Amino acid sequence: MQASSNPVPAPGRPFAVKEQIMLGIIICGHGGFASGMEQAMLQILGEQEAVVAIDFPESSTTALLQDQCETALTQVERGDGVVFLTDLLGGTPFRVASTLALRQPGREVVTGTNLQLLLEMVMERGELTPSQFREQALCCGHRGLTSLVDELARERAETLAEEGI
Repeated sequence: MQASSNPVPAPGRPFAVKEQIMLGIIICGHGGFASGMEQAMLQILGEQEAVVAIDFPESSTTALLQDQCETALTQVERGDGVVFLTDLLGGTPFRVASTLALRQPGREVVTGTNLQLLLEMVMERGELTPSQFREQALCCGHRGLTSLVDELARERAETLAEEGI
């Protein structure tokens, strides 16, 4: 008889089963922003479930973008919420995403998306509610915006602190 690899709970003490949250993510932006972000994500992380990219080329219209976003919502919604990641505050992708987010609880919009934000948040989303995702994404996006001079100064300060100087 083969032993089970699943542990058995003590009598009267069932295991608490923690369900995995699966937030849907819709990346949306001007030109090829969304597909470019998606391609970079695929190259670094591989295929990701419940992530859709929607480009807004110059030849598109607001109505078409809205239809595409509504279709994407049906593709990524798993019951735990959806987060729109857009490129530019006040741009058409942001405004369309905002309109759709305000129609139903459990939807959030984050704008100013960068690759660091996308990668970190795709990996973290299984443990976050939509509002927690939004808050953490803003911190992540700010953390990812730096410069070489600032990073060298930070590393130098850390080295001096470690040496007790």
